[in-house]
Amino acid sequence: MRKLLHTIAAVSALLTLSMAANAADIGVRPPAYVPPPFSWTGFYIGGNIGGAWYQSNVTDNFFGLVFHNPSNNGVFIGGGQVGFNYQFSNIVLGVESEFDWAGNNSDSNNGIPGIGVGNIQVTSNNKWVTTAAARFGVTNDHWLFYGKAGGGWVRNNNFTITNVTTGASITASDNNTNSGWLVGAGLEWAFAPNWSAKFEYDYLGLNSRTFTLPVGGLLAGDTFTINNPSVQTVKVGINYLFNYGVGRY
Repeated sequence: MRKLLHTIAAVSALLTLSMAANAADIGVRPPAYVPPPFSWTGFYIGGNIGGAWYQSNVTDNFFGLVFHNPSNNGVFIGGGQVGFNYQFSNIVLGVESEFDWAGNNSDSNNGIPGIGVGNIQVTSNNKWVTTAAARFGVTNDHWLFYGKAGGGWVRNNNFTITNVTTGASITASDNNTNSGWLVGAGLEWAFAPNWSAKFEYDYLGLNSRTFTLPVGGLLAGDTFTINNPSVQTVKVGINYLFNYGVGRY
C-alpha cells in the first residue's frame, strides 16, 4: 500500500511539472504575424493607350464666319507617365507627368461656302499631348480613387486654310505649341507586388489663338481665331511601382 501511495504521488508530481512547463511555453510564444497595410508611397513609371477627342471653333475675323469642329473626330493616343505618391492614413497625394503621341490626327473644321471665293475649310494636326498635374485621392487598401489638376501642352502642326472648290491652300502657321489647364479623374488597382493598372479621363482646356494669313496668297491678310479649343482623353495604363507592395496580397 505504501508503494502504491508513493507511485501515485510521483505520477502526480510529474503531471504537475509537465503542465507547468507547457504553460510557461505558451506564455512566451510570440504573437501571430499580421502584415502591415499596403502603402502607395513611392515613385512609379508606366505606359498608357487610349483615345483623344479635339474640339474647337475657328472664326474668320474678316468675313465673320465660324467653322465648327465636331467632337467626334477621335484618334488613337499612346505614351507613358512618371510620378510620385505619398500616403498618410487613407489619403494619397502626388505629382504626375504624362506624354502621349496622337496617331493619324487631322482636325478638320467644316467648310463654309458663299464668301465669294469658294468653299473654305480649316485643317490642323495635333501631334502630341503632354501634361503635368497634382494627384489627390483616397485609398482602400489596393484600390486608389483619385482626381488630378494641373496644366498641359499640345503640339500643333500645319494650320492650313484650303479652298475646297479650287484646291488652293495655304499654311498659316507651322509647329506651334498651345498650353492650357487640366482636370481629370481615375481609378488605380495594385494587382501584384510593384504593379498597378489604371483607368483615367482627362479634360484639357487650351488657350484661344489667332493666325494672320500672309500677303500674296489665298485670303491674304485675313485672320483666323481658334476659339477655346479643348482635348478630352480616355486612357488605360499600367505602372511599375518602386518601393511599393508593403503589406499583403
